[in-house]
Amino acid sequence: MTAVAQRAAALCLDRKATDVVILDLRSVTDMTDYFVIASGTSDTHVRSVAEHVQAELKRSGMSAYHIEGMAQGRWVLLDYVDFVVHVFHPVLRQFYQLERLWGDAEITPVAAAIG
Repeated sequence: MTAVAQRAAALCLDRKATDVVILDLRSVTDMTDYFVIASGTSDTHVRSVAEHVQAELKRSGMSAYHIEGMAQGRWVLLDYVDFVVHVFHPVLRQFYQLERLWGDAEITPVAAAIG
């Protein structure tokens, strides 16, 4: 798994995102290699998580190719071409069910580091 997708997932956890998973899409589509999916607890929390991921990856020299939803905070999409970060409000995550939609992809849960 790409280290950058793992880093993005860890950055989501830095801001207390929940249910963070990485979907390996390499055998499913040519659109992107990975989805990083996370949930926030409110619109403000969703924005905070997404802004943190964006800022920290930018510090590492990576800029998002495309960003959607930051103003509303219900579902923020950060497209880095090789991977896409989705940060959802829980209601929308349940509605869109990306893990089910991309059911052929291998799902890797991401746990917070202990220590």
